[in-house]
Amino acid sequence: MAKDVKPTRKNLMAIEDRIELSERGHDTLEQKRDGLIMEFMDILDKAQDVRGGMEEDYQTAQKKINMARAMEGDVTVRGAAAALKEHPEITTESNNIMGVVVPQIESSKVKKSLDERGYGVLGTSARIDEAAEAYEDLLESIILAAEVETAMKKMLKEIETTKRRVNALEFKLLPELYNNQEYIEQKLEEQEREEIFRLKKIKDKKEAEEKAEEEAAREAEAEAAETVDAD
Repeated sequence: MAKDVKPTRKNLMAIEDRIELSERGHDTLEQKRDGLIMEFMDILDKAQDVRGGMEEDYQTAQKKINMARAMEGDVTVRGAAAALKEHPEITTESNNIMGVVVPQIESSKVKKSLDERGYGVLGTSARIDEAAEAYEDLLESIILAAEVETAMKKMLKEIETTKRRVNALEFKLLPELYNNQEYIEQKLEEQEREEIFRLKKIKDKKEAEEKAEEEAAREAEAEAAETVDAD
């Protein structure tokens, strides 16, 4: 609180430096917050598109697998699935968006050719091929959704953190510093007025003493002159 601050010019200069630094920090954080929100909105739009695409891919994959089961039977479908030898591989890298580290997921061996799926082409029909391809598309959509959703959550968390910092500066720290600055300035002005008043009193007193001394000197001279005249 302001009353706990010692009203000195040194403290005033220190508070003014803190105000300048805090104002610059506040402006920087506001710019960061606004930039993060813009980036988040872009990611949100992308996430909505990805979700819609993933839902479509899921519905398509379900239709394809149901058709394959109906035409080929569960045993054949399960056998084709079990024939897969090379499973998809996932690697993650980091991407920096305005200081926020978000994952960048890379996948390989998701989309496969007919001979890479492991099952014999002659023993299966196009229905199984279509189902396999649909689930490969679905897996790619899931991987992309995981990347976008994770980035969105990290961005949202950073936005909230930045907002709290902006609010702490705007509504707590800076008002306290402004109050302390105003308090010290008022106290210094009061001290300056008191000092001016004190100096004026000293000056008036000194002038009165000098005047009294001058009058006493004139009186002494007058008395001396009278004495000389009497003699």
